[in-house]
Amino acid sequence: MDKLKKVLSGQDGNDDVNVLQAANEASTLGWGTRVKGFVACFVAGVLCSVLGTCLLWVPRNGLTLFAVFYSLGNIASLLSTMFLMGPLKQIKRMCDKTRALATAIMITCLILTFCAAFWWKNKGLALLFCVLQFLAFAWYSLSYIPFARDAIIKLFSACLN
Repeated sequence: MDKLKKVLSGQDGNDDVNVLQAANEASTLGWGTRVKGFVACFVAGVLCSVLGTCLLWVPRNGLTLFAVFYSLGNIASLLSTMFLMGPLKQIKRMCDKTRALATAIMITCLILTFCAAFWWKNKGLALLFCVLQFLAFAWYSLSYIPFARDAIIKLFSACLN
């Protein structure tokens, strides 16, 4: 708002504020609004995923509808956390060395799911990429719980022995 006032009054607005800082300042939300946005986006994500699962048994296009709605649900669930910590901080956390591989696999599988559903029209690949999405998203989510990944690895190694 201040920049708009400066421009309209004829003052030069050449501040040394980079684009990310300007976007962060423009998108500040109160804590209550952040929580409401998180809940709304997360619920929409869960509903899309559940709807996709219900559409799995629709004849002819069921698997394609499942892949699309399940992927949209994952995207909405991932975006919901941006309300809590902000988009810039969320992206930085997604690229941390403990989460980078899971993030890359998850995003790649999201893109490949849409390619398999719409471009290649291969339902088997779409289902495979949805499963890989789920596993990558679960592994990504476990990185936010201290020692959860270590516990899962120990549990699987104990089961294999």
